Amino acid sequence: MTLDPIWLARLFVLAFFAACFLQSSLDKVTDWKGNMEYLSGHFAASPLARLVPLMLLIITLFETAAGVLSAVGLVLHALRPAETFVPVLALCFVAASLVMLFTGQRIAKDYAGAAVLATYFAVAILGFVLMTP
Repeated sequence: MTLDPIWLARLFVLAFFAACFLQSSLDKVTDWKGNMEYLSGHFAASPLARLVPLMLLIITLFETAAGVLSAVGLVLHALRPAETFVPVLALCFVAASLVMLFTGQRIAKDYAGAAVLATYFAVAILGFVLMTP
């Protein structure tokens, strides 16, 4: 097989999100209490203050799915380049997670944090474009 730049770009996007979301979800699972404390303070002055435990659970589940599906999609796409279902499904969880995180940052008025997430979202959109046959 030749080294197709599009195929390689797809693999690197999936690897990027596998690393990002596996680490992030693992951190949330292993340091649940620390994340609860941080997020409770982060959202203390927002309408979401009461919902922090539920939000943390939901984002942890979505990030875990995004990371695992990105890793599985990476392996599947590496072995069978025509396989795009799992990678696209992974990107759906990635994009949904990023939109949730972005919304939370905006509501908490952490505009700098929201701006950083926009770059991750751009990579996710690039991933969708790259998966187009």
